[in-house]
Amino acid sequence: MLFTADRVCTGAEVLSPGFVEVTDGLITGVGAGAPDRPADSPLGAVTVVPGFVDMHTHGGGSGAFPEASEAGSRAAVDLHRRHGTTTLIASLVSAHPAELLRQASVLGEQVQDGLIAGIHLEGPWLSSLRCGAHEPSALRAPDLDEIDRVFAAAKGGVRMVTIAPELDGALPAIRRMVELGAVAAVGHTDASYAGAKAAVEAGATAATHLFNAMRPIHHREPGPVLALLEDPRVMIELIVDGVHLHPALYRSVTREAGPDRVALITDAMAAAGMADGSYTLGALTVDVTNGVAHIAGTDTIAGSTATMDRVFRNAVLASDLPREQALAVAVRQTSLNPARAIGLPGAGLVVGTPADLVVLSDDLVVQRVLHQGTWATGV
Repeated sequence: MLFTADRVCTGAEVLSPGFVEVTDGLITGVGAGAPDRPADSPLGAVTVVPGFVDMHTHGGGSGAFPEASEAGSRAAVDLHRRHGTTTLIASLVSAHPAELLRQASVLGEQVQDGLIAGIHLEGPWLSSLRCGAHEPSALRAPDLDEIDRVFAAAKGGVRMVTIAPELDGALPAIRRMVELGAVAAVGHTDASYAGAKAAVEAGATAATHLFNAMRPIHHREPGPVLALLEDPRVMIELIVDGVHLHPALYRSVTREAGPDRVALITDAMAAAGMADGSYTLGALTVDVTNGVAHIAGTDTIAGSTATMDRVFRNAVLASDLPREQALAVAVRQTSLNPARAIGLPGAGLVVGTPADLVVLSDDLVVQRVLHQGTWATGV
């Protein structure tokens, strides 16, 4: 298949116009201008971008990854794929030991089957002071034996673990997670500036949804936010859903850390793509009103109802850059950066990579999604 479009954003450059050639599920050609033969699919006045990579997703389409069921995972994957996410990491929330092992085992099988690209353990090794939408009774200090058991149950499927570095045993735990092949991320933390820096020295290389569920900056004790922002080894997650962060913070972090150190995420839960109502996130009941999720009876935000196309669009609109530069930055932050952060190969529209791409209208609404060379249905 040979596609042409008025604009192709590869992740490295913006081609206006451009073309993409796909053979047997792989990209076999990318270029600017007109190809040397007629296109099989002239897409016209659209923008083609790489498939989105969401490294932090709890569910969607009424399905929740903490349920650890085939039906729930497929519902979430299908919903997000229709909105352009072609690679998805399934995020869990804090759970008690036996349930965590069950979840890791079930999702580990789904990683092996190719349904999801990995598992993100968001908890249970989090701060009770910054637990957000996590069941407080499930929180605990990290234990190396438990970490080994969970990783073994997941059969190599754990890609990332969020941990609060101020907990007893956190630094040895970070080192063990990294030894086992996962990314350690600092999050849900009340750590000091020095504590966050110690976590990075121990091997942490990501910041879980910076600012959210994290000690805020203070002029005498800057806390974890500044420590994570200023270290070039750390990839910064941001939830640019219009709820979790003011657009000015997106602009500020992109300028401060640089566009290649920001990974945009949804932090979506089961209500993504669904109507307002009552849902669950782990053991907690979540009420969604006007598209905003809160723990029932509280004002605590419980993940988001966003999809990556909305996050992408918000990032472009929030940017203070010219349109084509804003598109190029958003492409890196929704595809190349998250893939690199969690060690996944082949992001971007590059020869030899899987044929994952999203076709967007001029107002950045998803028109079609290609996943491994096949058009997704229901878009």
